[in-house]
Amino acid sequence: MLAQHKIVVKGTSFGTESAAILPGADQGQLYLSLLKGKKVALITNQTGVLTQKNNLHLVDFLMENDITIQKIFVPEHGFRGNADAGEVIKNDIDKETGIPLVSLYGSNKKPSPEALMDVDVLIFDFQDVGLRFYTYISTMHYVMEACAEQGKPLIILDRPNPNADYIDGPMLDPKYRSFVGMHEIPVIHGLTMGELAQMINGEGWLKNKVKADITVIPVANWDHSMPYSLPVKPSPNLPNDISIRLYPSLCFFEGTDISVGRGTYFPFQVYGAPDPKYGEFTFTPKSIQGMSKHPPHEDQLCYGTDLREEPLSHQFTLSYLLEMYQKSGKKEKFFNNFFDKLAGTDQLRKDILAGKSAAEIKASWKPALDKYKTMRQKYLLYK
Repeated sequence: MLAQHKIVVKGTSFGTESAAILPGADQGQLYLSLLKGKKVALITNQTGVLTQKNNLHLVDFLMENDITIQKIFVPEHGFRGNADAGEVIKNDIDKETGIPLVSLYGSNKKPSPEALMDVDVLIFDFQDVGLRFYTYISTMHYVMEACAEQGKPLIILDRPNPNADYIDGPMLDPKYRSFVGMHEIPVIHGLTMGELAQMINGEGWLKNKVKADITVIPVANWDHSMPYSLPVKPSPNLPNDISIRLYPSLCFFEGTDISVGRGTYFPFQVYGAPDPKYGEFTFTPKSIQGMSKHPPHEDQLCYGTDLREEPLSHQFTLSYLLEMYQKSGKKEKFFNNFFDKLAGTDQLRKDILAGKSAAEIKASWKPALDKYKTMRQKYLLYK
């Protein structure tokens, strides 16, 4: 058994009100027959659990059903979700099952033809959080591309997007395409991974416009308007529901010198820096095993704001970013060279430097967002 003791992260403050919602993984009757007698590769991590089976991991479930798992491809943060952001993931053997682990985060982000030679079908199962810069969707892009090129079918076990109830943020300028922004979509894109996979195919975004043979196992009893409380944390520094809702608003700070609470037990719920001018709330980032190694401003007292009491209805805002920019007094030195990659454009930085208000900046996004929303309709699986 993997999930109960090895993969699932305990002690996280996620709710339980989503029990009636069935992610794709929970609907074995829809995909087990597609795997019988086949050599299967998984692309998954600690989030690939069956919620109706006490968070039994997909690996355990497939092994119990005599499915042959050839290998597991793993993304950023590793198979068990405890590697730091940006930490290189190496090929390995899973100690609990003996299954080979093949890294898709590091120098190699795409399954090689050799790695797929002994595979008949692939299964993709991740809990996403619905943001363009969250790298699981970039991993999915490269997996789809490899499957298309090698003629391998891909089954996507879909999961709800906990930020699916709205669409916001700047669109990606293709000049700023990177692993934290591969698709011409807004920061908060309003799609599940299954819906985005259909968009990637439909819009011809794979290399040479190849199309992957995908089968999406949809979520049951869910639509975009419904809140969803995740069964396990999707990555080391998103430990609860409010961090996931605040993540769109706070992640831009990763392109500045402002801490988002990495190195605390409440990351992406606070922000600040080592100067009293930034606020009255204080916190001191520390290295925390499995969460954050050598976080920004390690061992320094930071001053800022605590957002842990924000409602779960929170939606994206520029107010925190503009507040800290103004308090800093640093002008262009407030931003580092990662900021434009996160924003997917240099226009947001230029608008802030020009002194534009949040309302003015958001108004400039509207034409592109309206066009995107129309295009998005073609790919929706849920009302």
